[in-house]
Amino acid sequence: MSKSTMDQDLLKVLFSEEQIKARVQELGDELFERFKDSNPLFVGVLKGCFLFMADLIRACQIKSEIEFIAVSSYGNDYTSSGNVQITRDLQHDITGRDLIVVEDILDSGNTLYFLTQYFKAKGARSVTIVTLLDKPARREKPITADLVGFETPDEFVVGYGLDFKQQYRNVPYIGVMRPELYQ
Repeated sequence: MSKSTMDQDLLKVLFSEEQIKARVQELGDELFERFKDSNPLFVGVLKGCFLFMADLIRACQIKSEIEFIAVSSYGNDYTSSGNVQITRDLQHDITGRDLIVVEDILDSGNTLYFLTQYFKAKGARSVTIVTLLDKPARREKPITADLVGFETPDEFVVGYGLDFKQQYRNVPYIGVMRPELYQ
């Protein structure tokens, strides 16, 4: 039984803790096969990636480094403004590196499209995108992820790192938010 009252703010559970754990392990296994002979740099897109990325790097068990970048296009709204700004840049030189970019959700595509171009301009050898959720119904930019945890319907989701106004990140599953709370 949950100690939290956050559950009552959600209409339903889309992906359970067990489903997420199993899928993250599958993604980790795939990354292991792709990168076992290299030393990739995992780049987490803050803040939403942090739970997913921690579980993913443990699941894939390859020699690698980690880095974070923070961008903003949502602010406190539930839709992207389309204007992506870097709020915390990379601390490492990525020239000639294979990057594994870890994101919580590929929605409009504005953020990952921007970051892919940015990383290539900074000299990355390759950019592999891994996203926990893919919401293709909202896509505005021509971008797809290389590895996807789950495809999600066009509903407002929170949990397992995904937030609404910086809250609900610690819900251990992914659920659909009650519309009256964000509209």
